[in-house]
Amino acid sequence: MNLAENNIVDFEASGITLNLAEIQALIPHRYPFLLIDRIENVHLGESAVGIKNVTLNEWYFQGHFPEHPIMPGVLIIEALAQTAAALVMKTLTVQNGGEKPGNIVYFMSIDEAKFRRPVVPGDVLKLKVTKNRERGHIWKFKGEAWVGDELADEAIFTAMITSK
Repeated sequence: MNLAENNIVDFEASGITLNLAEIQALIPHRYPFLLIDRIENVHLGESAVGIKNVTLNEWYFQGHFPEHPIMPGVLIIEALAQTAAALVMKTLTVQNGGEKPGNIVYFMSIDEAKFRRPVVPGDVLKLKVTKNRERGHIWKFKGEAWVGDELADEAIFTAMITSK
């Protein structure tokens, strides 16, 4: 079966890996709101896998919930969006001959969000994003957040690339 013809992404196929410094060079997010630690299997203009190591000392666990810490689902969606934004900016940088364009990626919409499993300290999130469509400066993605072999969250989201 040809994966590309069937719109299936092989997330285990090797691609570009981005470390934390490279991510920070691509997107403006910083601690405490940078929610990805590494990005693996970057296939320019197509897909990527963000990695988030969830630890007990995350700022949001102080209030969500101290007796039973759970990562807020909206922050998991944000981590998916950050992974997608880094993919977009890396793609545009390579297309621009290695020079980062003076653009920023903004959320436009979130659809079909589903929260299927709590994410707790000690979990490692694999944030799989796949481009569904690109029309000019508008990109649409399918995102899935996995813990091991369990789907934790998923959503369809749209982003807009614009000048700062």
